[in-house]
Amino acid sequence: MKKASSKPKETVFSVDDGYVKMFLRGRPIMMYIPTTQKETYSLEAKAELPAQKLKLEWVYGYRGRDCRSNLYLLPTGEIVYFTASVVVLYNVEEQHQRHYLGHNDDIKCLALHPDMVTIATGQVAGTSKEGKQLHPHVRVWDSVSLNTLHVIGTGVFDRAVSCLGFSKSNGGAYLCAVDESNEHILSVWEWQKEHKVAEVKSSNESVLASVFHPMDSNLIITCGKNNILFWTMEGNMLSKRQGLFEKHEKPKYVLCLAFAENGDVLTGDSSGNIYIWGKGGNRISHAVQGAHDGGVFGLCVLKDGTIVSGGGKDRKVILWDRDYHKVEEKEIPEIFGPVRTVTQGKDESLFVGTTRNAVLHGSFSTDFSTVVQGHSDELWGLDSHPSMAQFLTAGQDKLIHLWDTATHQPLWSKFIEDAACSAGFHPSGTVVALGTLTGKWMVFDTETKDLVTVHTDGNERISVMRYSPDGNYLAVGSHDNFIYLYAVTENGRKYCRNGKCSGHSSFVTHLDWSSDSHYIVTNSGDYEILCWDSANCKQVTSAETVRDIEWATSTCVLGFQVFGIWPEGSDGTDINAVCRSNNKKILATADDFGKVLIFSFPCCQPRAPAHKYGGHSSHVTNVAFLHDDSVLISTGGKDTSIMQWRVV
Repeated sequence: MKKASSKPKETVFSVDDGYVKMFLRGRPIMMYIPTTQKETYSLEAKAELPAQKLKLEWVYGYRGRDCRSNLYLLPTGEIVYFTASVVVLYNVEEQHQRHYLGHNDDIKCLALHPDMVTIATGQVAGTSKEGKQLHPHVRVWDSVSLNTLHVIGTGVFDRAVSCLGFSKSNGGAYLCAVDESNEHILSVWEWQKEHKVAEVKSSNESVLASVFHPMDSNLIITCGKNNILFWTMEGNMLSKRQGLFEKHEKPKYVLCLAFAENGDVLTGDSSGNIYIWGKGGNRISHAVQGAHDGGVFGLCVLKDGTIVSGGGKDRKVILWDRDYHKVEEKEIPEIFGPVRTVTQGKDESLFVGTTRNAVLHGSFSTDFSTVVQGHSDELWGLDSHPSMAQFLTAGQDKLIHLWDTATHQPLWSKFIEDAACSAGFHPSGTVVALGTLTGKWMVFDTETKDLVTVHTDGNERISVMRYSPDGNYLAVGSHDNFIYLYAVTENGRKYCRNGKCSGHSSFVTHLDWSSDSHYIVTNSGDYEILCWDSANCKQVTSAETVRDIEWATSTCVLGFQVFGIWPEGSDGTDINAVCRSNNKKILATADDFGKVLIFSFPCCQPRAPAHKYGGHSSHVTNVAFLHDDSVLISTGGKDTSIMQWRVV
């Protein structure tokens, strides 16, 4: 017998009392219907899809934190790199991005074919919304047309594909790949036939690179923890020789590989050494001891045969001549973090990817400027400016950026002491409030980025910061179950605590103000919807009062105007944020399945239809429309990326 409780309870409509009751995890959630809709409302009415759609316009961020060798310049003048499940092709000079959107979860690696057009990208295993396993695989695609040419290895790779490399000397007919199974299986493919030629268990330790020797398409070099291995392919067999360190210091990690003009193999390691392995052999023929203070994360051989290395701890980019003598060095500013990868740009210029997920462009004779900036830890804090084409993001990496949507660059960036998780602009736009994971919250001047004030309420996560529409109050929603209310004067410069709203039995998740600034509505972790009087912080329990309040914003995920966003069988935690457009026509949601959805507003029919958009790879944490509704911004949690969608 199947238990009856396994079927989700259906939504109930009470005509007499004018409410709709929906159920999440079996809990009833009561939502009052506005008087104007009470007579005409029907659960059976069909909700329409919104007339508007979204088009991905810009992706902020780069995955340098834990991926390598993933930044190249294409003949089109675009740099190619990835973040979340999007491959970005970015023409820096023309300030234009294109996006390859074939993947459905985190991309971990990228390889460029010797034809400089074909690209291979590998992804992790994922889970679909229905709980179905999505297999890790490699996609081979054309960087001009963005068409997918081949999908390789579905059902063969385990966990994720972490390294990829095309052969060079046989016209690029082979592709090698390493997965993240316990044995880190190395496989070789005739990618045009989607045929696996050979595979072998490569190492029980992590593998950080696998590349074909440019002069021999039967020789593959892999490196990683405790080893460098030289693999020879004969037919469908791969046999290995270990790299011998002999009298040289054996590093914990061999971090990166490159090839000198004469076919020697160059390696950079965690001890800061660059070793040169004579062509065809597995012994060190030359060593540059202590090339960097800390690890050597990136190596790039330039067209003129000189070599550039990128350092971890010392954040240095160093130029070496062909005989491995140091010529010049440059230090990358601390805000961008250690160097992750280096690649040649036009002429003598370089592109540098960093572990704090930034991409810089410059040369030894000029300064490095920022091309891509992003966050490097979970990102939850987001708000759009009330009157300008700007938005602010605040991350658990303790970094705040105020972004300009036209230039796609930060107007300013600032480090703070605590991990940030919520943000809200004052209606004047002159100040912005930030909440942190520790109960501390701050207010900053949006022009000068100076600290205006700092307060602490409780010692838990501040999940929401929202000013009243008239700018006279600030509501601070906390994971300690309280909403702290402050009177705000001097245009957002002075704060005086008015009281706290107490009544939730779980943490506060979302909060909206009424248009007249008299009321607040809040949601909590146990699916309560409570309403409060801002004058005295008391709970408003009268259904007649609550049902007809006009709300200035719609960010609460539970409420009559939005309950249609919940899919069948939802557990109540899988929609992280919702935002209504300022013209009150559409509603955007951010969910745990990496999707941004848009619905028609109001959204008060069960399981309303929506347009669905992928791009983020982990949970989408927040969404916000710009003040003029021209653009929707979404933020990613573990993928740390920001996406800018044009509303069309």
